[in-house]
Amino acid sequence: MNRIVVLIALLILLPIFGLAAPFFISSNGGSPDLEAIGTLSHLWNYVLGAYISSTLLLVLGVGLGIFILGVGNAWIIASYDFPGKKVFEWALILPLAVPTYVMAYLFVDQLQFSGPIQTALRSWLEMSSLWFFPDPRSLFGAIWSFSFCLFPYVYLITRTAFMERSSRLMEVSETLGYSPLQGFWKLVLPMARPAIFAGMALALMEVLADFGAVSYFGVQTFTTGIFKAWLSFGDRLAAVQLALSLLGIVLLIFFIEQSSRSKLRYASASQTKSFPKYLRGKGAFLAFAFCGITLLCGFLLPASALIQLLLKQGLSMDIRYLSWLGNSVSVALVTASISVFLALFFAYAVRLQPSLSWVNRLLGFGYALPGAVLAIGILSILEIMQLAWWISASMMVLVYAYLVRFLSSSLQSVEEGLNRITPSMDQSAALLGFTQWQILKKVHIPLIRRSLMTAGLFVFVDVMKELPATLLLRPFNFDTLAVATYQLAADERLSELGLPALTIVLAGLIPVLVLSRMISRNQ
Repeated sequence: MNRIVVLIALLILLPIFGLAAPFFISSNGGSPDLEAIGTLSHLWNYVLGAYISSTLLLVLGVGLGIFILGVGNAWIIASYDFPGKKVFEWALILPLAVPTYVMAYLFVDQLQFSGPIQTALRSWLEMSSLWFFPDPRSLFGAIWSFSFCLFPYVYLITRTAFMERSSRLMEVSETLGYSPLQGFWKLVLPMARPAIFAGMALALMEVLADFGAVSYFGVQTFTTGIFKAWLSFGDRLAAVQLALSLLGIVLLIFFIEQSSRSKLRYASASQTKSFPKYLRGKGAFLAFAFCGITLLCGFLLPASALIQLLLKQGLSMDIRYLSWLGNSVSVALVTASISVFLALFFAYAVRLQPSLSWVNRLLGFGYALPGAVLAIGILSILEIMQLAWWISASMMVLVYAYLVRFLSSSLQSVEEGLNRITPSMDQSAALLGFTQWQILKKVHIPLIRRSLMTAGLFVFVDVMKELPATLLLRPFNFDTLAVATYQLAADERLSELGLPALTIVLAGLIPVLVLSRMISRNQ
């Protein structure tokens, strides 16, 4: 049993080994070492510096943006009571339903020269051009879009940390002579620092994994470099080395996230219930304005822009839409089903053999793998084994990539469900003569049915939104909603992407609403 669990886990993580294979096996018969050194030297002299600088600027800018939006909204919702709070506390999660590449397309469409905002300003100011208006298709535009899409990662975790703080913490700060702002900076914020770092790490890993948004904004990051090296130049070693460089940055952020999560207990406090302070007048207006502007820019404006694009298109529908929808739903259903089965297999194996817990922690690394890095690892293995034709023959290579990427999310949900079942139930069932398989079938699965459905739902939606791995690994003539949306935007056919993009957003709303319902129950 133990060997089977370890073997399956290693097969799932095989793409990681595929990244190192080209350094030992050359596809053209040459020396892999000399070939790798020459490629790395070329990258360092010409493009690596630009990739590093633009990636770091993007990460720093988005980090600052999600810190302001996530921590600010979390502190307001957790500490104060004001008109509209009941709506904002769950509505501020809605931006998670909007993929970053969809936000990028809509941001540029609304703010470009021919967009409605600049057109209205030129008409109002009676000017032929707005020379002072920033270019939306720039690094700043990318930072803005990522910040408003990803701040809920920080908001969710930090809000919980703020609500679990000691109810007397601010009173202590007042006795020390601190103002409310000083008490926040010197007492509350340091206690919530592990939660803030954990949320920021999750969001920044999404930034590093993105391809659709950064390519549309024209920002040269490691992900766009990987696509250029593999698809444009056909340079396998260059793509692998860029993927390894990106993987190194992701590993660093992953380590920070894991370290922060292990310290989340420091953000907890006593069992005393905290009572938010009721705001009136100017304070209530400022709190409402901050949360309202965040929700407006993060969800309401993108959603209304998508609906506007859909209305412009009228009743006509691209004849390929049903094909895109069918491909997306089919591959998402297959992946979600297999993912739930594997998650149950690994979680139950660890329940029977706690010494195998390291396997599940290793599988948890999958969510940190950017889609482009994962795809390059799989393509490298297939090329070395001369099995690249599998990509064009079947969608199972794509399903395999999704499993590596998203198995950790379903595994976490199933593990939490099993952990709520006390060992005494297993012992009672064993006394009744049940085998381990019968205990799983008749006791565990009925009790964790909701966790299994939640695990499958989250994987389903993640697959619907995934773009980089799909672009590289999809079979010929197999376009999903995400790929179709990206291609329409790349062709500047924004009026036609309303329906596929809105479908992705509506699918993303399902787990967000489930999550908001779970939060409301725990309050």
